[in-house]
Amino acid sequence: MPAAWTTARVLLFSLADIPAVAFGPVRIPPAPVILSLLLILAGLVGLVWGAERFIAGAAAAARAAGVSPLVAGLTVVGMGTSAPEILVSATAAAAGNPGVAVGNAVGSNIANIALVVGATAVLAPITVRSATVRREMPLMFAVIAFAGMLLADGRLGRGDGVALCAGMVVVLLVMARIARMPHPGDPLPEGYRRAVAGAPSPRRVAFWIMVGLVVLLVSARAVVEGAVIVARGLGVSDLVIGLSVVAVGTSLPELAASVASIAKREPDIAIGNVIGSNMFNLLPVLGVAGLIAPVSLDAGFLYRDFPVMLGLSVALVVMATGRGGHGTVNRVEGVVLLAAFSGYQWYLFQAGASA
Repeated sequence: MPAAWTTARVLLFSLADIPAVAFGPVRIPPAPVILSLLLILAGLVGLVWGAERFIAGAAAAARAAGVSPLVAGLTVVGMGTSAPEILVSATAAAAGNPGVAVGNAVGSNIANIALVVGATAVLAPITVRSATVRREMPLMFAVIAFAGMLLADGRLGRGDGVALCAGMVVVLLVMARIARMPHPGDPLPEGYRRAVAGAPSPRRVAFWIMVGLVVLLVSARAVVEGAVIVARGLGVSDLVIGLSVVAVGTSLPELAASVASIAKREPDIAIGNVIGSNMFNLLPVLGVAGLIAPVSLDAGFLYRDFPVMLGLSVALVVMATGRGGHGTVNRVEGVVLLAAFSGYQWYLFQAGASA
């Protein structure tokens, strides 16, 4: 299997150097790029399915161990929805493509807010009433500030990776403490109680955790291999592909979870999952990438992508808090978020193609 994978990889990378075919103003990507896009698509489907199975198994294991539903929801489920990002970034860094890893971390945060929250709000306005979610918001900004401080020197090194992974442990402890605070009338605990309900047999739990993890690993490798070939074929950097195609794909579990939460009339879970996922993306996702392959950061990452993520985070909090203790991300704001995401993606590829 490894030999077959290596042979296929060498063949695709060789074919990826075939120039695109131009028909007037239209530039058609070469066939290997199209095949690689299909490989990415297959990998993303596997990531979504594998993440769902992994989260279900991990949540059931936490429940069986006596962990409260709210603690399990804020930690296990939040971490689980970031499993695709963690494995894709680790795979990319190990394969010598740290641009994909770094872009995936910040790009997923941008996609989580602008695409996931935007699309969900267009389907149905998201009203946030949970005091628990509001308590997570300052923690999210603390994580952003911490990551920004470490990356300000333009390098993601192993020391930064250690600090970010240690920060993840601190955040998990703080979130567990938040979950144990009094929350009278808070809809989030009941929502998570239903979300992590059920206690399958230990054997079944272990089976789904292992199946989900294996599918995630295989799918992550497929996504990374396809993404690198597409970047080469389209003439853009690994960072741009990580910020766009890969970031959108690894945010699909958050999108599925948010849409499901709205369908169940549990909007607080939709926002809570996004906030939790965004913190994990900046801590273990970037941290693991730094531990595996230290990298000098592209100037555009520091002066374009990180500020975009920060600005969208501020916009999300303003929309979700409002006045009187709760706020609503309405359909108009959802359209604005989607428009901002579309404009950002367009600018990325314009800047990437001209670089």
